[in-house]
Amino acid sequence: MKKEKTLHELAQEFPDKTYKELERYRNEDRQQEAGACVMGEMRKDREEKSTQIDLNYHKLLKDAAEASKKAFLYEKEHKLRQEAEGELSTLKGIETNRVKEAQDALANALEVNESHQKLNGKLQERLTELEEENKRMHDTLNKRINNMRKSGL
Repeated sequence: MKKEKTLHELAQEFPDKTYKELERYRNEDRQQEAGACVMGEMRKDREEKSTQIDLNYHKLLKDAAEASKKAFLYEKEHKLRQEAEGELSTLKGIETNRVKEAQDALANALEVNESHQKLNGKLQERLTELEEENKRMHDTLNKRINNMRKSGL
């Protein structure tokens, strides 16, 4: 900002001008400076508004990008969840079938075990009977042999 000249300095610079003309000149100079200041302030305001608009625009872009990213991630997660649920239901079906098969196999094995136990019980009884019969026959033969020995044979 340049230094404002006094009327005395202006009169020395322009000796042929009247006091009224010098005063008009000084007022015009002041108005030009004021206009420059106003224009400068307007430019600053315009630049600040432009900067603020740019910031808002970038913020909106960033928010839109974040929203888009969140929507993308949500969709991706949703698809993964659906796939996992499908696989889980498939696995549950497979496991249900396996459990049913295992239960059937267990039931069959229990039936076979029960029939084997019955057979084993019968065989054990028969073995006991045969051992007793064998013992009786042994005792009978021993008596006969002892009787024959006593009789001299």
